[in-house]
Amino acid sequence: MVSPMRRRISLGDFRHEALPETPSTNTECLARARAGDSGFLWVTAVRQTGGRGRRGRPWVSEPGNLYASLLLIDPAPMERMGSLPLAIAVAVHQAVRMVLPPAAEPLEVKWPNDILIGRKKTCGILVEGEQLPDGRYALVIGIGINVSVMPDNPMYPVTCIREQGGRASPEELFAHLYASMAEVLDIWNEGRGIREITARWRDVACGIGEKITVNLPDRSISGQFAGIDDNGLLMLDTGAGRILQIAAGDVFFG
Repeated sequence: MVSPMRRRISLGDFRHEALPETPSTNTECLARARAGDSGFLWVTAVRQTGGRGRRGRPWVSEPGNLYASLLLIDPAPMERMGSLPLAIAVAVHQAVRMVLPPAAEPLEVKWPNDILIGRKKTCGILVEGEQLPDGRYALVIGIGINVSVMPDNPMYPVTCIREQGGRASPEELFAHLYASMAEVLDIWNEGRGIREITARWRDVACGIGEKITVNLPDRSISGQFAGIDDNGLLMLDTGAGRILQIAAGDVFFG
């Protein structure tokens, strides 16, 4: 039996709508999905009035940074969606790398998809999904990148592209992200390209071999970061040859 031909993803598949202000680009994308949008839609905003991060944390969204969300409809079967955060991280890393000068501190990815410059956070990524009444599944990739503004009282070390010597505008950075996301989603291929994605992720990973603590919803676990498996799960060496595989959690070094 001949398998169906693969559908390639290209720049021409995507659309972009730029807004001056919105409560949240993620919320805007979900509203478009409920109204019947076909996906491959980027929404950007100069400012968000209700930006949010993981676990409902507020995300500072003043003008000067990049606030972008990408709407995908039925991007992959559910059993292959677990590797998507790694693919997103690879695409964002690639875009940020294009606007950083050679003298900037090291650009790395902290599992699963935090973008760090000199071990300081410069990007937040929030992936949200919703089953639509018509049976389609809407997935939104929200990306906030510190271009020239940083939070005043962060919970962890932060930086921005401007502090690292970069002079790109949010619009220029978005142009790189628009291209890199199309390329990486094509490689990801609805989850079938996970081996290539995990290989690229390992090449830019932060802290493999170091001691880390992983905060889970109900507890914290410490050990040595042994990397990721071929499905993108974090491998934590807790000693005595025991390796835990972790699907989601907040990672802290040292």
